[in-house]
Amino acid sequence: MDGNGRWAEMRGLPRITGHQRGAEAVRTAVEAAPAVGITDLTLYAFSSDNWKRPAAEVSALMKLLAAYLESEAAACARKGVRLSVIGRRDRLSAGLRRLIESTERLTAPGERVHVRLAIDYSSRDTLLRAAEACSGRELTREALAAHLPAPDVDLLIRTAGEQRLSDFLLWECAYAEFVFTDLMWPDFTAEDLGAAINVFHSRNRRFGGLPPYTFQSGATGARDHHEATRS
Repeated sequence: MDGNGRWAEMRGLPRITGHQRGAEAVRTAVEAAPAVGITDLTLYAFSSDNWKRPAAEVSALMKLLAAYLESEAAACARKGVRLSVIGRRDRLSAGLRRLIESTERLTAPGERVHVRLAIDYSSRDTLLRAAEACSGRELTREALAAHLPAPDVDLLIRTAGEQRLSDFLLWECAYAEFVFTDLMWPDFTAEDLGAAINVFHSRNRRFGGLPPYTFQSGATGARDHHEATRS
């Protein structure tokens, strides 16, 4: 969800105004997700590296996160939206931790879409904790993945012209399709989400293999057909 602060600065507004508009864009994305077939949506709200920002901005962001949870929890529960938070909680205030826990309990029955908010999240740290949890037994892909808080990612959308992962779901994005847009997150609409989904469906996802062609001839014919399809 990149570009909130820049969106505000470009308009001569306080950066927190951009974050507030970004929260509105979150609501739009969550409401639009089921209609385009999204059942799991993970939003990068606050990275572990964001603690480096000015204390006043961090404090305002935490208050905004609390306000979002307070205002959206009941509506999400009614609409079948499950809200959960991934990332560290020990550095959050006690009040925000209690609010997260109550929101997760209230929305736990939701089955329409599972929205994960990544707060104080670092994928590298998460992978380290997952590996530590597997200590004493064979470390396999399946064992490690069982200790990760999110499923594999099919599509990663990055706004504001950024083209990097920034320590977000590194393991889970192993075979993700990426869509980059210059739009700032506050300007990201339901139509933009739908357009990104259309781009995703246009991709040929092979996961390291080859498309499931049906060949009528031997190896030479198969190779010729493959080359023609790639051209």
